[in-house]
Amino acid sequence: MADVQGRWDPRYEEVVTTLSASLDAGTDVGASVAVLVGGEPVVDVWGGWADEARTVPWGRDTITNVWSTTKTMTFLCTLMLADRGELDFSAPVARYWPEFAAGGKGAVEVRHLMSHTAGLSGWTEPLAPEDLADWEKCTSLLAAQEPWWEPGTASGYHAVTQGYLIGEVVRRITGETLGTWFAKEVAGPLGADFHIGLPAAEDARVAVVIPPPPPDLDQLRPSELVIRTMTNPPLDATYPARAWWRRAEIPAANGHGNARSVALVQSVVAGRGEARGVRLLSAAGCDRIFEEQIHGTDLVLGSEYRFGMGYGLSSGMMPIGPRSCFWGGYGGSLIVMDQETELTVCYAMNRMEAGLEGDLRGAAILMAAAAARVGG
Repeated sequence: MADVQGRWDPRYEEVVTTLSASLDAGTDVGASVAVLVGGEPVVDVWGGWADEARTVPWGRDTITNVWSTTKTMTFLCTLMLADRGELDFSAPVARYWPEFAAGGKGAVEVRHLMSHTAGLSGWTEPLAPEDLADWEKCTSLLAAQEPWWEPGTASGYHAVTQGYLIGEVVRRITGETLGTWFAKEVAGPLGADFHIGLPAAEDARVAVVIPPPPPDLDQLRPSELVIRTMTNPPLDATYPARAWWRRAEIPAANGHGNARSVALVQSVVAGRGEARGVRLLSAAGCDRIFEEQIHGTDLVLGSEYRFGMGYGLSSGMMPIGPRSCFWGGYGGSLIVMDQETELTVCYAMNRMEAGLEGDLRGAAILMAAAAARVGG
């Protein structure tokens, strides 16, 4: 069996075995897994290699780009602001960001940004990849354009735009970028090694993601909406190897961390606002997550999704508990929180699988952890 480093409660041995088997099979090159119960770690492990050539071992403090798992950090920031009375999810976005009212968007509410229902899943004006590092350009274009469908009527996954949309609202309220506010108000108090906008000094610890094989577009037959969402600019898995991507703040997609740091932050949700003695949300403020915003076939992802306030909720596509929520990232990373069992499970890796959904590696880790929690 592949060597797995770290610490774990013997009752969660199957979680470790599952990771080891994936490393043995080559479905993983390098990965980390964390399981917390009541905010305390019962599994904190890692194994494999930090590089595709398999020359650098994945270490305790190796970090990687977790793609859209970053969104859960963005959601937590907005929930905290709402809990403090500084943000109203039912208010028009234009209350905080007046320019956003252009293009007939005066009635679009903050909750629409949270649930991918704002009709802004991509940019109408052409963008070069490096433009994603230009905050003002990305947000100004979104403020000016018209929605691609009637806001509030359906979700259409805002794969990259969601971070700019929510992030600009946070910036208008706090006067700080989302990455800066997150570092000060969330990561700092918790001692979490997670970064939205990675300092150059941390580059040596990064396990660069290994891009998946390109999708067969002829077989997928994507809709015009999917093409517009995913190709302007193209969602290219080589971006995380580039300095401009790492230094930028892209709050929907370029967060760097590992399973330990992601799970530590998101265990606040499982703990109804508190983790390891640090309270970031009131219990009532945390409950806002479970207010269903939309449920149906997502216009971009093409599968059934049920969105609460930011987070994905239990549905046919992701049958988790009634007080559970989740999200994952392009290529396979996954974070799931369950308030009933106080369980938080995270999987973060470097070898990406194709597509935005359908990867079973994180699900296997989750099932092993949930079974151990019930059995324990």
